[in-house]
Amino acid sequence: MAQARDQELVDRFETFLRRTESEAIADLARQYPREQKSLDIDWEELFRFDPDFADDLLASPRRFMDAAEEALRLYDLPVDVTLADAHVRIHNLPEATEIREIRSDDLGTLLSVQGIVRKATSVKPKIEQAAFECLRCGTITVVPQADGSFQDPYQCDGCEREGPFQFLTDSNQTEFIDSQKLRIQESPEGLGGGETPESIDMHVEDDITGEVSPGDHVTATGILRLDESDIDQSDSRVFDMYLEGVSIEVEDEEFEEMEIDEAEKEEIIRLSERDDIYEQIIDSIAPTIYGFEVAKLAIALQLFSGVTKHLPDGARIRGDVHILLVGDPGTGKSQLLQYIRHIAPRSVYTSGKGSSTAGLTAAAVRDDFGDGQQWSLEAGALVLADKGIAAVDELDKMAPDDRSAMHEALEQQSISISKAGINATLKSRCALLGAANPELGRFDRYETPAEQIDLEPALISRFDLIFTVTDQPDEEKDANLAEHILRTNYAGELNTHRSRVTASSITAEQVDDASQSVAPAIDPDILRKYVAYARSTCFPTMTEEAEERIREFYVNLRSQGTGEDSPVPVTARKLEAIVRLAEASARVRLSDTVEMEDADRALEIVETTLKEIGMDPETGQYDADVIETGRSKSQRDRIRSIRQLIADIETEFDEGAPIEEVLARAEEIDMDREKAEHEIEKLKKQGEVYEPTTDHLRTT
Repeated sequence: MAQARDQELVDRFETFLRRTESEAIADLARQYPREQKSLDIDWEELFRFDPDFADDLLASPRRFMDAAEEALRLYDLPVDVTLADAHVRIHNLPEATEIREIRSDDLGTLLSVQGIVRKATSVKPKIEQAAFECLRCGTITVVPQADGSFQDPYQCDGCEREGPFQFLTDSNQTEFIDSQKLRIQESPEGLGGGETPESIDMHVEDDITGEVSPGDHVTATGILRLDESDIDQSDSRVFDMYLEGVSIEVEDEEFEEMEIDEAEKEEIIRLSERDDIYEQIIDSIAPTIYGFEVAKLAIALQLFSGVTKHLPDGARIRGDVHILLVGDPGTGKSQLLQYIRHIAPRSVYTSGKGSSTAGLTAAAVRDDFGDGQQWSLEAGALVLADKGIAAVDELDKMAPDDRSAMHEALEQQSISISKAGINATLKSRCALLGAANPELGRFDRYETPAEQIDLEPALISRFDLIFTVTDQPDEEKDANLAEHILRTNYAGELNTHRSRVTASSITAEQVDDASQSVAPAIDPDILRKYVAYARSTCFPTMTEEAEERIREFYVNLRSQGTGEDSPVPVTARKLEAIVRLAEASARVRLSDTVEMEDADRALEIVETTLKEIGMDPETGQYDADVIETGRSKSQRDRIRSIRQLIADIETEFDEGAPIEEVLARAEEIDMDREKAEHEIEKLKKQGEVYEPTTDHLRTT
């Protein structure tokens, strides 16, 4: 009876293949087995052919797929090719199942899940059929290998004795198949704020191995199975589940899990047409943190992002904006990062100090993922945040191994791994919002950022915008801040009292009135969808007026460095940052063009950061080297002068140049004594000068 039913399935699939897949089968026959080994079937096509048949496939996938592959084997081909080992791969199921919602009722059914590849083993051969030679009579015995442990022959097919046997790895009767194990984690955009992402393992074989890398956003289709590999070693009745891979597709679209209905789309368009939309968005970013309007505007533009450009020659120009917040403790940097994590459609939050083994970038790790201890690729925060935002607190405290990879991650937006025989390049097309604290606790405006943050100047220079978050006493500002904090706490007190005290006399209206001042202007859920909608549908181009405005600003600023002894004010990196910010500003309005107002808004932000961080405090001139090299031109000139003084004076004294003599001559050339002492200490730390005897110096 079962055989008759299975034959009916084969016949039904043969009819389907003849009607809808004849061209695809002809292509497969021409390319089989070197270029193509599978026939891809769209579930929607099967549903249009026979709805009940398609639904039954979801409930009993193994029987149906075996029948489909048998029908493919029996298909009458015009060429002399057999498709005996070809696979049928089903994709485009009617809906994707959330990984966290997979239950025991789903066992044995065909599921589709969407997520990000967290880990991947290397591709290894898996034995399907093993040939053994009897060492007594020489008979070859073939043993099919099911899932689980390796199976030896029970007895010889010739002499019927129990061995001994020799496993023939190079026999044509021994069959191997490529095998790989993946771990798929829920995509960040599919999670509510603060939820821990769930994951599921997937076993893939043959031609769909090696197709994805950690960090790829995928739609994976497979049969839900119980992992019975540990059944002999454990008495537990609880099992892990995994997906037996049927098909896997890399998703190129951004925010594919963000569902936006028509009503929400209308509200987004209505918001974008408001004259005060920028103020509304600023008020919606961390409303409990007082002030920092320019920084909040820049972060808002970072959320919307510039346009990533793909040139005809294959080159790529990033559209993501990198922002670094540097400053005093207690100013709300971490809270701002946490808030962005909740409103960014795709985001990952981590701390430079508390990152996992994979850290911020990626790593090759050795663990039990796979069969026994083996090396596998594990994606870090910047890879998991691909096409989103990575919010990294305590950036200055990250592991030294991550720093070298960070340069490539920020500029080229890729991460290369070469370790334990694994050579791979992973995508990290994300914007970085970082926060760092000065080494001595508070930010000093008269020192360069590179001298105060434990990061290399080459890494700091990768950031498009650097904001200093300082805590300076100011009576009016402090009064407003105190009022804001007290109102925030009062609103929280009323809400807590109303929700926790049974006989509370506080009304909902009182809570609403108190919360008005700290409530975001735009609901966070709508703002997330607003950002996702703008980034996926809006790709503005620059108008001539905006282009001329940006060009004029850049050329005028650069002209300040044309003097013989003038520092270089800005580099071309800043010009690209202005373009990205202007494009993001246009996206906020859902505009297809970058107008003059967008260029002016971007220039205002850049000028603010240049005055804060890109200016030599000694001369009051813009100096790109403050960020690019960690030393302003005036510092570099002073260091050069001090070195030359020490070199000249040390020839006059047997014990080296006396420090007092060096300082005296520095004063003669109008160099401040304290600054000269400071530069001498720096030169000593860097090993460029040393003390052969007390209070005497020599150059190295």
